[in-house]
Amino acid sequence: MSSRTFTRIFAGLACAIAVSGPLLAQDQATKGGTPAEARAMLERAVQALRADKQKALTAFTQATKDFRHRDLYVFCFGPDGTIDAHPNAALMGVEASLLKDKDGKAFALEILRVAKPDTFAEVTYSWPRLLSNDPMLKTSYVTRIDDHVCGVGYYN
Repeated sequence: MSSRTFTRIFAGLACAIAVSGPLLAQDQATKGGTPAEARAMLERAVQALRADKQKALTAFTQATKDFRHRDLYVFCFGPDGTIDAHPNAALMGVEASLLKDKDGKAFALEILRVAKPDTFAEVTYSWPRLLSNDPMLKTSYVTRIDDHVCGVGYYN
């Protein structure tokens, strides 16, 4: 192989790496959270609720760094069945019975029904990502912690 051919190959490879690096970083930033990350976040949420319920609910609503990663976030229903923690302020106080997905599935009532203490159940439904109006298939891990039902969902 001539040095000229080697130089061309090396220059082409360097250009490919320079161009693909930022694209790969952008893809990682917009990639959704994984099921394992959702489950781990819910485990942290349970610990936070047990340590200081009001502080935890505020952190979930403000989507602090421990409770917001990519498109993952914590949501909770209070004892009265209304949302009392969610990063979308428009959903605060909404009753579970009013939440239905694009197919009419009353997913929030299902969440309240299947959530049990010390175990994670799964509920799948269509729901838009934050800052979007387009519903996508989402699976949420949910559990009951005292008088609250909380969950973290990932998009399929």
